[in-house]
Amino acid sequence: MTSQSKDHALDHVVVVVFENRSLDNLLGRLYGPQDGKTFEGVTGRDLTNPIPEWAEHGADRKVVPYTVATDMDSPNPDTGEEYPHTNTQLFNILSEANRFKVGEDISAPYNAPEPGQTPTMDGFVTDYISTLTGELGRQPTYDEYAQVMTGFAPEQIPVLSGLARGFGVFDHWFCEVPSQTFTNRSFWTAATASGFVVNSPVKNWILDNDAETIFNRLEQHGRTWKVYVAEPDRFSMTGLIHYPRLKDRFDTHFEPFSQFETDAGNGDLPDFSFIEPCLVLGHGDYHPAMSRALGHGVVISGVDPPSSILGGEAFLARIYRAYRAMRSPDGANVWNTALLIGWDEPGGTYDHVPPGPVPPPDPTAPPGQLGFGFDRSGYRVPAVLVSPWVAAGTVFNEEHRHTSLIATLREAWDLGEPFSARDAAARTFSHAFTLDRPRDPDIWPTPTPQPVPQYIEDALLVGRSLSTLGKAAFEGIRGYADHHGIRIEGLPHDSKTEVSPEQALRIMRDFLAIHFPRLAPPTQTPKAPQA
Repeated sequence: MTSQSKDHALDHVVVVVFENRSLDNLLGRLYGPQDGKTFEGVTGRDLTNPIPEWAEHGADRKVVPYTVATDMDSPNPDTGEEYPHTNTQLFNILSEANRFKVGEDISAPYNAPEPGQTPTMDGFVTDYISTLTGELGRQPTYDEYAQVMTGFAPEQIPVLSGLARGFGVFDHWFCEVPSQTFTNRSFWTAATASGFVVNSPVKNWILDNDAETIFNRLEQHGRTWKVYVAEPDRFSMTGLIHYPRLKDRFDTHFEPFSQFETDAGNGDLPDFSFIEPCLVLGHGDYHPAMSRALGHGVVISGVDPPSSILGGEAFLARIYRAYRAMRSPDGANVWNTALLIGWDEPGGTYDHVPPGPVPPPDPTAPPGQLGFGFDRSGYRVPAVLVSPWVAAGTVFNEEHRHTSLIATLREAWDLGEPFSARDAAARTFSHAFTLDRPRDPDIWPTPTPQPVPQYIEDALLVGRSLSTLGKAAFEGIRGYADHHGIRIEGLPHDSKTEVSPEQALRIMRDFLAIHFPRLAPPTQTPKAPQA
């Protein structure tokens, strides 16, 4: 088989991007000093964060030590992830005016540091107490806020840990922006975010994120691609973020994940496959739980935690099984396909390694949203590379970041000039394929995920709640409809009218099934929106 050569290790690339976990949180205990590896983890380190003096509970303890999580949904509820929250987490800057404020309620200068200031990585407890107070309407107890200083042991997440140990792990992979999902996902696929820093307002992304994407560049160079979306999601967050550039491809290039399994089994994967876990309901994406607090001071009972880590583990195992079974003699197979497992951003979960300065995507552009200059990166996230040409137990210590993907594809596939100054400066990972003989897939690790609570499946069916990203997607649809004068069945005329999660879910499914027809169930026949 001609493709059984490491010269073909990057003929096909599969990328899955999960949600909102730091390296320390998921893989900080992957290796310790006893393993004889150079790995920047948490084992053997005395890691703490100070408790602010204004905390009503536990301030006498002075610090919260970093420990092993005892709850698979920790931290629950979710930590703050927007730019102002990340600033507090990295620099422990929180003005009294912004204390107990959440998200868009935080005012300028958004807890931002002085230019050139070095992150101290000691504001995670400060921000979590402030965030929880804003969400719960009271100050949290010590046990409630101490969750932010926990991470998981390898035996708790056997799939991710098994693949990280069984292949190669990056211990200095940084997200691109000290903020939340949309901006970092945009950097994964476009090496810029058109100056946008936070998810809101979502119509920014739908209307004005017109940056060239890797998908456009691939087409220009005769390369093939698909975005595969985990069921039961009915639309692609990648498509939403890059709407101006990708809207004409929604009905041809966006498929349910079951099609990935079919394509992988038949050797029919495109050159580039981008996989989205279930981001709206559930989740299956490792995202921290958000079930106890759905908004500012809105606390509900009777909704169990979604166990998104367990769901993410199960979905990762499903991806790995499909990848490992790829044995096509003349198409895409394990020997000519690399699998990269990544995260969009840490989402406020603790990490101890300070991020550094980075070049702005466009050095001539004015500061972006919230006055951010895109001159410093976000902090570390997990990243694992799976391939028969990667030696088991490899640790890549060099600094990489999301734009390392685009830099690698440009180099390996001769895709032309950099997209921005960011991917121009990013280190590639083409050096990772060091073995002269491939490792037999039959003897690769076979990690088994822990059972996923049945509740997740039930919750998906009844749509009892939408995730943070689900709510953002809904608001984006609402903003898009308002901008274009489109009337959507079930959507109130007054934009201030509250919409229940169940109703929002129905509106999203009906509206987006028209835009993403391949992601809609065969029996779904939504009415087209009226202009």
